[in-house]
Formats: sequence, C-alpha cells, structure tokens
Amino acid sequence: LTFLPSLPENKILVAQSPLLKVDNKTATLICNYTYNGTGKEFRASLHKGTGSAIEVCFISWNTSKSSSTSNKQFNCQGAHDKDKVIFNLWNMSASQTDIYFCKIEVMYPPPYVYNEKSNGTVIHVQETPTRTQEPLSAIPLWIMATVTGVLAFYSMLITAVFINYWQKSRRNMYHQSDYMNMTPRHPPYQKNKGYPSYAPTRDYTAYRS
Repeated sequence: LTFLPSLPENKILVAQSPLLKVDNKTATLICNYTYNGTGKEFRASLHKGTGSAIEVCFISWNTSKSSSTSNKQFNCQGAHDKDKVIFNLWNMSASQTDIYFCKIEVMYPPPYVYNEKSNGTVIHVQETPTRTQEPLSAIPLWIMATVTGVLAFYSMLITAVFINYWQKSRRNMYHQSDYMNMTPRHPPYQKNKGYPSYAPTRDYTAYRS
C-alpha cells in the first residue's frame, strides 16, 4: 500500500509504484492521490517519457459521469475509483518501455489545480520470445536405405517383366509374318500321278504373267 501525507486544502499529491514489469503485454498502473479541495470535475492523464511529452490516455469525470480517451499509438483505458485512478494498458511492445507519470487536474470549479510531478513508474515490457517451429525428427538412415532399396527392387522387377513381355510380343509377331504353308500341291491335270489324296490342287494360273 502507498501512504500519502495529509495536505492543506486544494492541493493534490500523487504516488506511484516505482517499477512495473510486464510479461504478457498487459499492464495496470495505479495512481493513488490525495485531494482535500472542493473540485467537482477532474481530469487524470498518463504521460510517457522523462519530459512527459506523450500523453498516453486520459480520463475525465464529475459527480455523474466519466469518459476515457486513448492515444492512437497505445491501447489504454482509464478508470476512476475512490482516491485512485487506474490505467489499463494492453498489447504493449518492448519499444514502449519507459517511465510513465500520472497527472491529476481539478478542472472545475476554479481555481485550477494539478499535482506536482511524481517520481513516476518505469514500465518494463518484456520482449516476447518468438516461437520457432520445431524441426521434424530426422528419419533414421537405415529406414531411408531400406525404403530406397525396396523401391529400386520393385522398379527393376517391373522393368524386367516389361522387357520380357515386349520380347515375347516381338517373337510372336515375327513367327506370324514369316509363316509359309509348306503342304505339297499337285497340278489339276496330274491328280493321279503319285500325289497324296490330301494334297490340294495347285492353281498355276496365278503365276502366269
């Protein structure tokens, strides 16, 4: 808990934790404050950098309503509770690591009052480690050699079967083209001169020119 000393009327004092580590890109920064004035409208803002040059986001409220606005470069939303303002930041990157200051202002009624600059809070955003895909386990060399050998064997077997089939086909085609009927034939006018009865009559007219 952060304890704040008592103040004279119409003064504001802000206290922040000195360090806030961010591991999951989400940070909750609490600005505790003490105010003894009669203000009814307030504005609380979160600033980045030693010179508070960048306003990250702010929240304004009165007795009936409140509203919050964020810088486009940040994801930030403010909420008001009794004696404290809560700034929630998300999707933070490592480049946003810096010191952050809370500023509380009394907007109405006059006089305008704001707190003196506090010591601030260093928000340290941890770099998210990049997940690298684990390489697939290497296939053992003996498995690769076995698979390669089996594939080579089947390839040679299929090739040998194909060559054998091709040679048989060519041999059959050769025998069919060179076949000649060697059955003896006799002239039609010499049917009874020693030719066997099974020999067909040879037609010589086909050979005449």
